[in-house]
Amino acid sequence: MFYQTANHHGLPHDPFKALVTPRPIGWITTMSAKGEVNLSPYSFFNAISEKPAMVAFSSSGRKDAVTFVEETKEFVCNLATYDLREEMNATSAPLPRGVNEMEHAGLAAAPSRLVKPPRVAAAPAALECRWVQTVPLVPLEGGEPSYYLVIGQVVGIHIDDRFIVNGIVDTAAMRPIARSGYRDYFVATPETKFTMTRPGG
Repeated sequence: MFYQTANHHGLPHDPFKALVTPRPIGWITTMSAKGEVNLSPYSFFNAISEKPAMVAFSSSGRKDAVTFVEETKEFVCNLATYDLREEMNATSAPLPRGVNEMEHAGLAAAPSRLVKPPRVAAAPAALECRWVQTVPLVPLEGGEPSYYLVIGQVVGIHIDDRFIVNGIVDTAAMRPIARSGYRDYFVATPETKFTMTRPGG
């Protein structure tokens, strides 16, 4: 099949997110100027630069995470894993502003070193970030943006020492989860990991 995205695809559900997949989950902790904590999962998330290390997440509308980041200029990306899948899902609930999703999901908080928002204590890795900019994603045809891309520079990284083997991070052993379309997720495992060397590498 082929369809133009400006027209209807003719399927029961939009296939776009099922094709750009799997997408890592940015489990983002933010804090408002008043000290309110927000923890939300974003599937439009990824690393976008190595030097300097930068990540970005895209929010549908100016949700609390975007507002809080712009108020305090800081956030944390927590690694969402298979063992934490239920808690991650619970933090996606549409709770009123000011309600702590971390507490709602029964998650313990751990202090960050360089930024104020806490990290998820049970997450095997976390990236402490400082806000760089927010980019409104204005469509080609113009009009008001419906998504906002938040870019942050990573200033500190936490890694559970149990997952560092011979100086290498065993990412697959952490079993990170990623989002697909519909209600589907993927999980990375040691059994599904494979290695290739780039030509000339």
